[in-house]
Amino acid sequence: MLLELRVENYAVIDNVAVEFAPGLNLLTGETGAGKSILIDALALLLGDKASADAVRHGTERAVVSAVFEMESKALDEALETNGIDADDAQLILRREVSAGGKGRVFINNQPATVTVLRHLAPHLAIIHAQNESVLAFDAGSRLALLDSFAGSDLAPVAEAFAGWDGVRNRIADLERDEQDRLRLVDLWGFQRKEIAGANLGPEEDTKLEAEKRVLANSERILASAMGAYDALYEGNVSATVLIRSAARQLEELARFDEKFRDLLAQLDSARITVEDIGQTLRDYAEDVEASPERLAEVEDRLAAIDRLKRKYGPTLDEVIALGGELERKLGEMENKDEVLRKLHAELTKAAKYYLERAHSLSRHRYEAARKLEKQVESEVSELAMKARFKVEVSGADEEGNWTARGFDAVQYLISANPGEPLGPVEELASGGELSRVMLALKTTIEAGMMGPGRHNGAKGGAGQRTLVFDEIDSGIGGRAAEAVGKKLKQLAGTKQVLCITHLPQIASFADHHYLIEKKESGGRAKTSVRPLDAEERTRELARMISGAKLTNTSLRHAEQMLKANR
Repeated sequence: MLLELRVENYAVIDNVAVEFAPGLNLLTGETGAGKSILIDALALLLGDKASADAVRHGTERAVVSAVFEMESKALDEALETNGIDADDAQLILRREVSAGGKGRVFINNQPATVTVLRHLAPHLAIIHAQNESVLAFDAGSRLALLDSFAGSDLAPVAEAFAGWDGVRNRIADLERDEQDRLRLVDLWGFQRKEIAGANLGPEEDTKLEAEKRVLANSERILASAMGAYDALYEGNVSATVLIRSAARQLEELARFDEKFRDLLAQLDSARITVEDIGQTLRDYAEDVEASPERLAEVEDRLAAIDRLKRKYGPTLDEVIALGGELERKLGEMENKDEVLRKLHAELTKAAKYYLERAHSLSRHRYEAARKLEKQVESEVSELAMKARFKVEVSGADEEGNWTARGFDAVQYLISANPGEPLGPVEELASGGELSRVMLALKTTIEAGMMGPGRHNGAKGGAGQRTLVFDEIDSGIGGRAAEAVGKKLKQLAGTKQVLCITHLPQIASFADHHYLIEKKESGGRAKTSVRPLDAEERTRELARMISGAKLTNTSLRHAEQMLKANR
């Protein structure tokens, strides 16, 4: 759950801090006040691309931060995977964007990357943007939408596809035409010879870098080691001499007071430790050798390793691994016919294995599609829209359709009027109908993800993401708007919902109502956000009903709406 959002120097926002609460959080305000800018700022914390143009003019950087309540084991695991220390109670995200275009990311005050934000985003919040439509989905996204509802496990299919595709590529390498094959053999032979000739060892570059540091600084190292040795052991006023002198004094004291016996023993132990350190330093100094010849050898060797890493790396381990892979490929080329026979047998087996898993996934999707279309049709009906809805799963299992996600394709069909045939949602639905279909889809899928055995919202489960709707009510009004408000209110019963709206019918359902205002101060526009009390909510709804000039009628109407939807 999103507890707090802070935005500094972002677009028209100077400095805004908003505390959100469970339930339905509604944000309203005049057009151009900066409502969507607030959502854009939150999107930055979910890994969206940043632009220096968004930094408020005249400032050095924009800063966006948020505090989320830690609610899921999955989020804990995502943090651990990315090397971020987790706090059991809260997650703090912070992102800075400089006017020069550079940025920084911090998670729980630890430096991180935008990639890590993207990994965490699915566990924190999802933003449904203004005028979002199925048309914006490519084929992969439509499939992902169904898989989200179905809870599809894509790993077995992806693994089977990778195995089949790997064998297929090995066969393709061997079956190239003779001219291409000879070119490849020559190239691979040269590369293998170059790598093998270098006689590389694991972590050799790291060891050589350490040796280079010692050789390049041998005089300073020798002077420091001998200086420390003299101070501890050899010098006239060394630590050992001083400790021995102090010991004699303690022996004298111990003759008169037994309590100094323990101190004398401790001092003797310290003397032994100092002498051991001194001996270690002396031995080390004796091994330090100033050798310009060896230094030159090490530098030449490192330069050779760097050349190989630039060509075949980027790490030494990857260069060594490539050498082994080239050895295997050349071996296969030399025994081409026998290897091809074995590979074709492997390919047949891998294809069968893939199809078994892909067909299983396809059946799972088909069953989920039947459930999804019934639930979406029911949701759409509750949104004051009588329509038929169908999720069509298609796709043939021919080899040309195989992917790491199976061979299925998904289409969303609708008939918005009785007697009319089904057709693609993006082609047949009006703007208002499309908004309601999208809300029904999102509501159904989010509810499906909370089903038995799925994301139960407990600490041990996957948690409940914050849902953000940026003017998803576009193109509707009247009874449909009231139905959308009820649906958002229902959704907020189990999830935290943030919604930007221009419709008073929807705003009247809010558990928490925030007003976004843009005012001029010091010759510049500044956006502010504040929660509204009961009286202020009435006036804001009245403004949304009648415009800037409030009337007794609009105020009474606003009071009635709030009372009816309380």
